[in-house]
Amino acid sequence: MIPLYPFSAVVHQPDLHLALALLAVAPEIGGVLIRGDRGAAKSTAARGLAALLPPRPDGTPAPFVNLPLGATEDRVVGTLDLEAALRGELRLQPGLLAAADGGVLYIDEVNLLADHLVDVLLDVAAMGVNRVQRDGLSAEHPARLALVGSMNPEEGTLRPQFLDRFGLCVDVQAPRDPQARAEIVRRRVAFEADPCAFVERWQPEEAAWAARLAAARERLPGVTVPEALLSRIAVLSAEAGVRSLRADLVLYRAARAQAALEGRSEVQTADLERVAPLVLSHRRDPRLPPPPPPPAQRPPAPEESQHHGSGPQETPEDVLAPAPQAAPLLLPSVPAAGALPGEGRPGRVLSSVPDPHPSTLAVPATLRAALTRRGSGPLTLTREDFHAPLREEVAGRRVLFVADASGSMGTRERMGAVKGAMLDVLREQGRRDRVALLTFRGVGATLVLDFTTDAAAAEAAITAAPTGGRTPLAHALRLAADVLAGEPKAQLVLFTDGRANVPLTPGGDAWAEALQMARALRGVPALVVDTETGHVRLKRAARLAQALGAEVATLGGPL
Repeated sequence: MIPLYPFSAVVHQPDLHLALALLAVAPEIGGVLIRGDRGAAKSTAARGLAALLPPRPDGTPAPFVNLPLGATEDRVVGTLDLEAALRGELRLQPGLLAAADGGVLYIDEVNLLADHLVDVLLDVAAMGVNRVQRDGLSAEHPARLALVGSMNPEEGTLRPQFLDRFGLCVDVQAPRDPQARAEIVRRRVAFEADPCAFVERWQPEEAAWAARLAAARERLPGVTVPEALLSRIAVLSAEAGVRSLRADLVLYRAARAQAALEGRSEVQTADLERVAPLVLSHRRDPRLPPPPPPPAQRPPAPEESQHHGSGPQETPEDVLAPAPQAAPLLLPSVPAAGALPGEGRPGRVLSSVPDPHPSTLAVPATLRAALTRRGSGPLTLTREDFHAPLREEVAGRRVLFVADASGSMGTRERMGAVKGAMLDVLREQGRRDRVALLTFRGVGATLVLDFTTDAAAAEAAITAAPTGGRTPLAHALRLAADVLAGEPKAQLVLFTDGRANVPLTPGGDAWAEALQMARALRGVPALVVDTETGHVRLKRAARLAQALGAEVATLGGPL
C-alpha cells in the first residue's frame, strides 16, 4: 500500500493547515469547506489530516472515508439490515457515517451533492451522533468525525443556508510565485519517486503535528474566553454583515481551539483575529446593496467636455436600485440544459418515500418495510409497504440575461424596473439552474457574470450594474452569440427598447447591424422584453423579437 502524502509536506497553504487543525481539535466547529481550483492540494491535505488523528479504541488507525457523489441516503446514514430482518431481528446496517467515526469524512464536489444529504452530514458533524429512525428502526451510534468538503466554485456553489452551516471555509489556489510553485513540484516528484523515503523524511514534522493536535485536544476543555472578547465576537460578525448567529458560536469555538493550539488556556484578541476570516468569509451576504453613488460632480470645464469621435455624448454613470414588478415574466419553455439525445433518463436514486401507488417501485425499501411489519409471521406485501424512489434533479436551465444599461434607461429610471424583473426571474430558478448577466452601454457590451448557480452572486451583479452612455445593441447580440455558443439549450432574455445607436463598424447602420446579429441568433429560445416608454414609440423591440424568432413581453406582462 502506497503511503499517504504527509500533511506537513503540503506547502504554501497556511490557512488550509490551520482550518483542518482547528477541526481536528474541535470537531464541533462543524466542518471545513475548501474552495479552489483543481490541483490546489484540497484532498491531499484532508487525507494527510486523517493520519495525524489518534487511533480508534480498537487500535485501528483513524479512517479516511471518501463519500461518493452517487451515494444514497441509506448508504450514508445506514439502514435496516435485511439479512438480520429475515431472521426476525431489527438491526442497523451501518453506513459511511459509522465508518468515518473517529476520522475524516471527505466529500469532493460537495456543491454537487443532494441538498438533503448535505443537511444530514452537517447535522451529524455538529452533534457527533448519527440517529437513524426509519423503516420501523430506531438506532444511533457515535459519529465524531472531521467533515471536510471541497469544491471548485466554477462548477457552482452551495446554497447560502448550507454555506452558513459549514463552520470554516478556506479559499485555496496554486501560488503564483515561480519559486513556490517549483518547491511544490519538487516535493511531489520526490514523493512519487520514492513514497516511503519521502514519508520517512517528513516523519519528525508529522510527529510534531500529531503531538500538537493531541495536546490541544487535551487542553481545549479548560480554555476560557474573557467576557470582553464575547462582545468583540459580536462586533466582528456585525461588521462583516453576517446575519446568522451561528457565526458567533463558531467564532467562539474556533478561537478556543486556536488558543489551545498555541498552548494557552485563555483566548486572546489575536486568536479571534486569526480565525475570523475562516469563519466569516463564506457567510458575508453578497446581496447587500451597493454603496450610494458619489455626489454629483461640478460641471466639467469646456475643455474637459469636448467629445471625440462620432455619436452622442456619454451620460453620467449611475446605479439604480431594483424596482418591484406588478407581474412576473414567463420564460419560454425549453428542454433541460445539456439534455442530449438519449439523456432523458431520470436522475440517480437518493432515497425513497412511502407511496401506495408508485409509478416505480423502490424494491429494497419496500422489502424493508414488509420485513419490519411482519413480526414472526410469513412475509407478505401490501400497499402499505410500497415505496417510491426519490430521484435527484438531473439538470437545470441556463438563462442569459442581456440588459440595456444605456443612459436613456437611467434617465427614464427604467433600469430599476429591468433589475426588478430580472430578480423576479432569478428567484424562480431551481438549485441546478445557471444564470449569466451581460450588459451593454457606452461603446460595448460586457459579460458581468458568467453562468453560475450562485443566486446570491447573480443578484449582487444585477443590483450593482451601472447605467449610462450610449446603446451598443449589436455589440451585445454579438457577444451573446459567443457566450451561448458554449451553452447548448440555453435561453436568452433580452431587455431593450431597440434604440441602437452604436454601430459595429465605423459609419455603419447600428439598427441594421442589430437586426443582422439577431437573425444570427435565431433558433435560440429567447424572450425580448420591450422597455420602450413614451408617447412616440418605434416598436423596434417587436421587430427585433421577430428577427430572433422570439416571444415578446413588456415589463408589465406579455404584449
